[in-house]
Amino acid sequence: MSFEKNLREEFVRLLGKDWVKDDPVTLYTYRCDGLTLYTAPPMGVLFPGTVQELVSVVKLLHQHKISFIARGAGTGLSGGAIPQEGSVIIEMARFKTVHEIDWVNRSITVGPGVINLHITEHVHSHGYHYAPDPSSQKACTIGGNVAENSGGPHTLKYGVTVNHVLGVEIVLPDGELVTLGGKHLGMPGPDFLGLVTGSEGTFGIITKIICRLTPNPEKAVTLLGIYKSVHDACESVSSIIRHGIIPAAMEMLDKITISAVEKALKPGFPLDAEAVLIVELDGLADGLEAEAEIVEKILLETGATKVNRAKDETERAIIWRARKEAFGAIGQISPSYYVQDGVIPRSKLPQVLDEISAIGKKHGLTVANVFHAGDGNLHPLILYDYENPEEVEKSHKIGEEILSACIRHGGTLSGEHGIGIEKAEWMSALYSQHSLDNMQNVRAFFNPENLLNPGKLFPQPGRCAESKAGTPPANAATIDNSKIVAAKSGIAV
Repeated sequence: MSFEKNLREEFVRLLGKDWVKDDPVTLYTYRCDGLTLYTAPPMGVLFPGTVQELVSVVKLLHQHKISFIARGAGTGLSGGAIPQEGSVIIEMARFKTVHEIDWVNRSITVGPGVINLHITEHVHSHGYHYAPDPSSQKACTIGGNVAENSGGPHTLKYGVTVNHVLGVEIVLPDGELVTLGGKHLGMPGPDFLGLVTGSEGTFGIITKIICRLTPNPEKAVTLLGIYKSVHDACESVSSIIRHGIIPAAMEMLDKITISAVEKALKPGFPLDAEAVLIVELDGLADGLEAEAEIVEKILLETGATKVNRAKDETERAIIWRARKEAFGAIGQISPSYYVQDGVIPRSKLPQVLDEISAIGKKHGLTVANVFHAGDGNLHPLILYDYENPEEVEKSHKIGEEILSACIRHGGTLSGEHGIGIEKAEWMSALYSQHSLDNMQNVRAFFNPENLLNPGKLFPQPGRCAESKAGTPPANAATIDNSKIVAAKSGIAV
């Protein structure tokens, strides 16, 4: 599949020949995002470099009724950037300008193609940072973060993307350019900014983002609890919260993940531990040491065999590198892995982790765990061989059963990775048809012809009735790769 000749000539006229791609290598490269279990090639890929170019491209696509998708770095893990048959991908990598820093209002205005970590690097020497810090922050773009309402380890204390975006400039699916929000929180009128944040690229294409800057804490204390039991580590998490302490972050790695990060990064984590718990406290220097001593005592009282403390910024960086690069480190022990993103109440952590382990054993695959323990956001990593069709199918089934367990224990489908293609059919297991209709009516306000990123977020027509609340729909998340396009084409609004 590629651009029809006359259409391609129009795109070249608007963007220049170097920024219109439909060759086989490009189409293969853009066939999926970070969720490699599902693939589908686009019609082509466009690389606008200015707002006016983007508006012109969108108007042309709208005129021809061709569906399209905005894409950032492609680090998403729910299939949100996977094209439908005939869809065009609009790559936003050229929108990487830092437009303005407003120190008075503590804000920075950037293009959607700016890398998350680059925002903090741009302002850190002035005493500020950008708080949401997903593990992929070295690669993911701020535009993608807004689309998915991304989180990260430190959002336990500081909140997710929606709490740190003040305004956006956005191109609607018909090419209209609008501005939502401003340079401070609490703008009057309906909260359209809140609606757009987390809409997974189905409402519009963002061209500018005003991000809130957070002052750097005076001091941070990073503790590493060592455990002989995952249950004990979970109890430590609940106990800290019960004591009224809200750390900046609480992250857990299990034995399998510890082994992987030690092979890849050698941070010095004990290989005989069943789990390690990273607890970071930050804030004003006065009183922080006393709080750290309380937390250290809690960790030891609830089962930690030892608590290590980062002695300086170098040791702290080593610990956090091990956490943030843990997903990549899994490649040391498995050729492929499939990441889930369910959320459960903290009190249910021990039971659900036991269930996840049992599910993996039942299907004969290993499931590693590295996750945001403080807010119950699980990231089970299902290890499999992509070249083995039987293991691919088993990984789908394990993922289904993990999601079912999360819902059954009072949780939800996603904490930060989004719904995308992966969990669209599961929405009817969590929400009533009335609620789903209302959600789709909101989307139709922004995207009435469903040209922008179709087939995402919601169950396909005719399948909603197959599922009952709390029960996964038949074949949810088990679509064969060769049938993904046909199975996900179109959705009524």
